[in-house]
Amino acid sequence: MLIRKAPDVRYSEVTPKSFYVRRREFIAAAAAAAVGAAAAFSPAGTGRARAQGARAKLPNVRKGPFGTDEKLNSFADISGYNNYYEFGADKDDPARNAHRLVTRPWTIRVDGLVKSPASYDIDSFIKPHPLEERIYRLRCVEAWSMVIPWVGFPLADVIKRLDPLPSARFVEFTTLNDAKQMPGVRVPVLDWPYVEGLRIDEAMHPLAILAVGLYGEVLPNQNGSPIRLVVPWKYGFKSIKSIVRIRFTDQQPRTAWNVANAREYGFYSNVNPTVDHPRWSQATERRLGEFFRRKTLMFNGYGDQVASLYSGMDLRKYY
Repeated sequence: MLIRKAPDVRYSEVTPKSFYVRRREFIAAAAAAAVGAAAAFSPAGTGRARAQGARAKLPNVRKGPFGTDEKLNSFADISGYNNYYEFGADKDDPARNAHRLVTRPWTIRVDGLVKSPASYDIDSFIKPHPLEERIYRLRCVEAWSMVIPWVGFPLADVIKRLDPLPSARFVEFTTLNDAKQMPGVRVPVLDWPYVEGLRIDEAMHPLAILAVGLYGEVLPNQNGSPIRLVVPWKYGFKSIKSIVRIRFTDQQPRTAWNVANAREYGFYSNVNPTVDHPRWSQATERRLGEFFRRKTLMFNGYGDQVASLYSGMDLRKYY
């Protein structure tokens, strides 16, 4: 029997007040959407929801070159406690609501400063890349963390294949924005669609992956199916979910949380225990499922691999 522990802090303590007040609007919007969603809970709809939630095994997954030997969080932890505001503002909302997301067919548009702009079917986009399992820590800005066995492939391999122009300095990613499937986007908690970005050298680092599964199975909708970014040395909101667009640019992308509140959410968002969030300390964290707190590690423990990316930078200024 799984016993859920209460979150470390209340919703109102981890979200700016203006966003917290808007949660009432979200509840109203979700209630209004219930009629349209009724088919998903009818006998026919239930079958469709179950089919979408079925966790198919991913074939020929090999062990990746990076990982950790720390104790894994359970599948129930990983799939039941999420930040995915498009499906709701509370941690358990995505698991309840993400069955609405249809992940096939799915198209990823590649454009911007790239040699051959194109749109790709998700399966043809994934097919050239052998799948690897990589056990990474995921650290969230709200001071909780997990250890997750992601399945995916290096983002660098994708970038090389897409062949960006020499003038490209950043990669911008965009999440699906569909109010019919995602009730949360009916409320202006963020300036939808959700956008994230990396410098090209960050994106090319071998630790950064595009994930399509976890625990050897197809990625659950609430965890960002059918494809998401995982950047393990940054706070979790940088690892954008359900990607529909990859754009190469010479300008720093206007990312969702940075646009919403630049004082609290910087573009880089590297895990850094010496830089506190304006409303709480980042010096310690609690691993989901554990009682005691632990010290937060610089770059989430990946400093030996990634610190050189930021050589000479003031990480208090470029937070």
